[in-house]
Amino acid sequence: MMNNTLKNQYRFQSGTVITGKWNKNHYTLIRELGSGANGVVYLAEGRQGYIALKMSNDTMSITSEVNVLKSFSKVQGSTLGPSLLEIDDWEKQGKRVPFYVMEYIHGPDLLTFIQKKGHAWTGVLMLQLLKDLESLHREGWVFGDLKPENLIVTGPPTRIRCIDVGGTTLLGRAIKEYTEFFDRGYWQAGSRKAEPSYDLFAVAMVMINLYYPRRFSKQGTGLGQLKKVIREKPELAKYQDILCKAISSKYKSAIEMREDLLKILSSSDGDTQRNHYVNLSTSKTRKPVSRVKRRKYNKIAGLLETIMIILVISFLYILYVYGHLM
Repeated sequence: MMNNTLKNQYRFQSGTVITGKWNKNHYTLIRELGSGANGVVYLAEGRQGYIALKMSNDTMSITSEVNVLKSFSKVQGSTLGPSLLEIDDWEKQGKRVPFYVMEYIHGPDLLTFIQKKGHAWTGVLMLQLLKDLESLHREGWVFGDLKPENLIVTGPPTRIRCIDVGGTTLLGRAIKEYTEFFDRGYWQAGSRKAEPSYDLFAVAMVMINLYYPRRFSKQGTGLGQLKKVIREKPELAKYQDILCKAISSKYKSAIEMREDLLKILSSSDGDTQRNHYVNLSTSKTRKPVSRVKRRKYNKIAGLLETIMIILVISFLYILYVYGHLM
C-alpha cells in the first residue's frame, strides 16, 4: 500500500478542482476510490461526465500504466481495462503532480456480484476474463495483481472489467505489485516472473476466493493446502482439474485454460439441471401417490428435464460461438 506520508500529499477534499497544465481540462474531485503502492484514484467529474483520475509522484509508474491502457485500446473487442482519456500535469502550490484520466467503470466488485447473483455466473465471467487475459498476454503484458477487488461487473450486458492496472508488468520482468493470497510466490508454487501462468494461477485463486470469501493463510506446503481446500468444497468439485492445473502452472496460455473451462461447463451444467429437476419433482409431495399420478409426474419431470437440457446446451453453444467471434 501507499505509505501514509505520501498518501496524505494526495488527500484532497471533495470539490477540489484539478486543472491540467497542458490540456487545460477541468476535473472536480468527488471522492477517493482507492489507493495503491504508487498513487491515489479519485472519482471526478469533467466535461465527459464521471471519470476516474489517478495522481502519483512516480512519473515512471504513470507512464507504465498509461502504456498498458494504450495496449488495451489496441486489442479489438477487449474491454478488460478502462479506456484512457488523457494524461496531464497539475500545478499545486509550485509542485507538479502527474495524473491521468480514464473511464469510470461502475458496478459491484466480482465477489459482491457473485454473493448477490449466485455461483451460476462464476463460469461465464471466468470465460470472459480468460479471453481478455489472452489478448493482454499477446500484447506483451501480464496483469499481475489480479483479485476480486480489482474486477468490476458491469451491465447490462453483464461484463467483467478491471479498475486497476497498477500491477501490470511486461512479460519476462519481475511482478511489480501483488496481493499475497493471489500470488504464487507466497504459496511457494512458482516464481514472480511475469508470464501467462502467473495470471492463470491468480485466476484459480480468484475462483477459490469466490467459494472461500474470508480467504485463509498459508500453512505448510502451499500447493498441498490449496488442493485440499479445493477438494473440501463440493461446489468446486467440477472445477478441480483446471484449478489444480492452474495452481501448478501447467497452463501455458489463457486460451488453453478457457477451452478446458468451456468443456467442463458444457458437460456439467446439463447434469446439474437434470438433478435439480429430478429432486424438484420428487420433493413436492411426501404422501403416497397412485401409479397413474406417479406416471404423470414422471412424464412432466421428463419433459421439463428435456427442455432445460436443450436450453442449457443452446445457451452454452451461443456463448462458445460468441466467444470465438469476439
